[in-house]
Amino acid sequence: MVYYVNNAPQEVAASCTIAAALARLDLTSPHGLAVAVNDTVVPRAEWDAHPLQPNDRLTLIRATQGG
Repeated sequence: MVYYVNNAPQEVAASCTIAAALARLDLTSPHGLAVAVNDTVVPRAEWDAHPLQPNDRLTLIRATQGG
């Protein structure tokens, strides 16, 4: 299955969840991280249960300090 993270293709053998996709990217610390799937923000509480579908587009946004 192919899905996209910030427009970069990612391939996995089977479907996975948002949490599994983030773990594959070594993004296990969710502090300051927001995730949208196909332009819809998914609450952090749903990441473990939200299955990704083929060709889903994940947008990852990390908050940073500064001005």
